[in-house]
Amino acid sequence: MVRKLNNKTLAENRKARHDYFVEEAMEAGIELVGTEVKSIRAGRANLKECYADIENGQIFIIGMHVSPYEQGNIFNVDPLRVKRLLLHKSEINRLTGLIKQEGFTLIPLSLYLKNGLVKVNLGVCRGKKNYDKRDAMLEKAHKRDIERQLKERSKY
Repeated sequence: MVRKLNNKTLAENRKARHDYFVEEAMEAGIELVGTEVKSIRAGRANLKECYADIENGQIFIIGMHVSPYEQGNIFNVDPLRVKRLLLHKSEINRLTGLIKQEGFTLIPLSLYLKNGLVKVNLGVCRGKKNYDKRDAMLEKAHKRDIERQLKERSKY
């Protein structure tokens, strides 16, 4: 079986970077059913409002919506089904230690293809306060203004 050697982002959780400080990110495999894979490859996955939780020594993604595959008929599963992440035991133990610290949580940041397989970029995140979000928005607005001014200057 020949696998493609490209990395393609299929879904991204943009709101996660707005609501959380990403302290660390890691790659994990995800356990999917065949029709879910086809639907994700078609770009029909949504990572908004989802998170990961550790239960009985395994990590699960909760709240990730994968729309039913149109040609899947009876093989489609529940769109909000809890999905298991595939990590080594040592990685799970390290993440468990990090999550036990107050204020940290696991947030899926993106779904992408790597060598033909669907992977999840999992972030260890700490929540932002409202003033942190305002600072980030101000900084983004300042960068946009500077870029606009530089673009206007280059016209002349």
